[in-house]
Amino acid sequence: QVQLVESGGGLVQPGGSLRLSCVASGTIIGNNVMGWYRQAPGKQRELVARIMPGGSINYGDSVKGRFTISRDNAKNTVHLQMNSLKPEDTAVYYCYAAPSYSGSYWGQGTQVTVSS
Repeated sequence: QVQLVESGGGLVQPGGSLRLSCVASGTIIGNNVMGWYRQAPGKQRELVARIMPGGSINYGDSVKGRFTISRDNAKNTVHLQMNSLKPEDTAVYYCYAAPSYSGSYWGQGTQVTVSS
């Protein structure tokens, strides 16, 4: 039973920062592809960032240079540091895990709203 629990979303002004966290249970995040996706109303879900078991990282084009994904293996937690937030970053952010043995899992999502 894999569970992913996100936290850290909220309301922030443009230019501000938020740090999202995803605590995993039932799987070891260091053995998984771990990522963040987001979906805004009326929009398709898009990749924000992901980190591979070997440590390589991919970012969506729209967040490169502003967001940073990281993992804390001791706490089985992945983070997304979001800086220089823009209104277009407003979305529900979902944690994602893909274990090496197959399958994929999603968290419940956390709302990020960027507005003045």
